[in-house]
Amino acid sequence: MDEFMQVAIEEARMGAAEGGIPIGAVLVIGKKIVGRGHNRRVQTGSPTLHAEVDCLENAGRLTAQEYRQAVLYSTLSPCDMCSGAVLLYKIPRVIIGEHKTFRGPEEYLRSRGVELVVLDSEECIRLMEEFIASNPALWKEDIGEE
Repeated sequence: MDEFMQVAIEEARMGAAEGGIPIGAVLVIGKKIVGRGHNRRVQTGSPTLHAEVDCLENAGRLTAQEYRQAVLYSTLSPCDMCSGAVLLYKIPRVIIGEHKTFRGPEEYLRSRGVELVVLDSEECIRLMEEFIASNPALWKEDIGEE
């Protein structure tokens, strides 16, 4: 498993340990982690603090050129909101741990020129399957379903 995805998985585990949703993300520029985060909606009472958004927030302000050299690692396929952030900042590459338990607008991202790599990580799948089975209402809230 890629070292950066391992860090994203660590972030996902931190989120779960805090009572949140086990999704983690890492932003990498030139083989250096510049931001990392995890889904903290439950912990902060935020409607928008998904892992990718937390990661971007923790990276701080970057230049357009830096974003265009970045790779975003996420343990789960990014949702519409997080995909929008990828498009807004023109992040060219997203490495996805898994998209079995949830699949965001991947084809739309591809149509806009974003390279997606899906790892089909058993560890990422297991984290989400266990969480969804134990917390179905919270999961549906996170993805905007009833």
